Amino acid sequence: MSRVDLPRRSAGAITDEGREQVLKLVEAAAQEYLKQIDGRRVWVPNPEGLLERFEGALPEAGTGAERAIQKLIDDALPAATNSIGPRFFHFVVGGVTPAALAADWFTSLVDQMSYAWAGSPLASRLEQISIRWLLDLFALPARWGGVLTTGATTGNLVCLAGARQWWGEQEGIDIGEEGLLRQPPVLAGGYLHPSAYKALAILGVGRARIQKLTAGDTGATDLPALERALQALGGRPSILIATAGDPNAGGFDPIEPMAELARKHNAWLHVDGAFGLFAACAPDLAHLVRGADGARSVSVDLHKWMNVPYDSGAAFIHDLRYLARAFHHQADYLPSTDDPHPNFGFLVPEMSRRARAFPVWATLQAYGRQGIRALIEGSVALAGRLAAHVEAAPDLELLAPHQLNVACFRYHPPGLDDEARLDELNTRIHERVVDDGRVYFGATRYAGRVAFRPTLVNWRTRAEDIDLLVSVVREIGARLCAEHV
Repeated sequence: MSRVDLPRRSAGAITDEGREQVLKLVEAAAQEYLKQIDGRRVWVPNPEGLLERFEGALPEAGTGAERAIQKLIDDALPAATNSIGPRFFHFVVGGVTPAALAADWFTSLVDQMSYAWAGSPLASRLEQISIRWLLDLFALPARWGGVLTTGATTGNLVCLAGARQWWGEQEGIDIGEEGLLRQPPVLAGGYLHPSAYKALAILGVGRARIQKLTAGDTGATDLPALERALQALGGRPSILIATAGDPNAGGFDPIEPMAELARKHNAWLHVDGAFGLFAACAPDLAHLVRGADGARSVSVDLHKWMNVPYDSGAAFIHDLRYLARAFHHQADYLPSTDDPHPNFGFLVPEMSRRARAFPVWATLQAYGRQGIRALIEGSVALAGRLAAHVEAAPDLELLAPHQLNVACFRYHPPGLDDEARLDELNTRIHERVVDDGRVYFGATRYAGRVAFRPTLVNWRTRAEDIDLLVSVVREIGARLCAEHV
């Protein structure tokens, strides 16, 4: 037998030496960061300059784990957007709860491969349990199945892949095997999210084929037009998409009437419930998503209102077999399709899957139904406080009714009624607010007007954070107006 020489250990070789020290470094930094998070600026000034510290060529000899982690702590934390803090109101991002944070660390510790039972019975079973608990939490039928995803974008992709498979079988085509030989009709309510467009583009249906039926200029669904469009199909199968929770103002498509139209006209109704589905958790809000249990699929973001770490979502479907056929794959080294164990990698695009069930399960176990309900109701109450502040202020204007966790408004000083000038002023206010860093929220257009859309989902946010948001907008708005007198 010939001799095989092992490679020499380089200066940067991977060893277990220093493991205890680097973990202590991260723990100490995490404790200090979390102590300060309530008072930190949300947006850091000059992020480009801070990020220059990471530039340079690939090291030939590594610095070792301790120095690498210390550099992250010293140079990365000052450059990080403090999105887990109480005054980040952009992109509907939740702050990570203590249970979710610890469980996410545990996820990295055990690094389970959640593709199949054969890779990790632990990850597979906790995902199965988490899906069952989530169906219960959102008042969806217990007989449904589901799978964890990277978020509502992938959730939409997964659910619409199931819808496409169903449509093909209605037309005598197994799309998973034969491909998309014809295009399915796709109809949508007025609040259709870009992630649904993206999902349909990936699935080969095409963005341009979506028939979006809107009444007016605020995104409301034209229900009579939708009914006429379905009637025109003459009972041929179609895909219908409803949105629960419009990011601009928290609007909802009329889910219950859309579910009834879907049953009547042979349509697969998918509900994109990214954050709006959480209305089901609070009795006074559940009417907003009434009818979701009559859909065939529903998606949701868990890193939004559930406050688990990025990235995490879920796709729920009335019959998992459509997903299994849409994402079918087989190889001699993989589990067989008749394996009785839960193999969630058979139901999604990814075969490499992080064990997202750990922080989801830990959150539900730690806080339960009552904890999630309190979080939802607290956020909605804070959005109501913001809307009340706006309505009471002489220089602010509420642009949309407040019904969930979004308050859509703009700065509107008395005597300034030129819409072009108001748009310019509010655009500049938003730029100054971001640079100011005390609060952070998104700008948008609502009914054609530049507007602000703070969205409240973070468990850390308190009344004083809402009061500060209003104060900052009014302060910066008044300063800009004074500069241009």
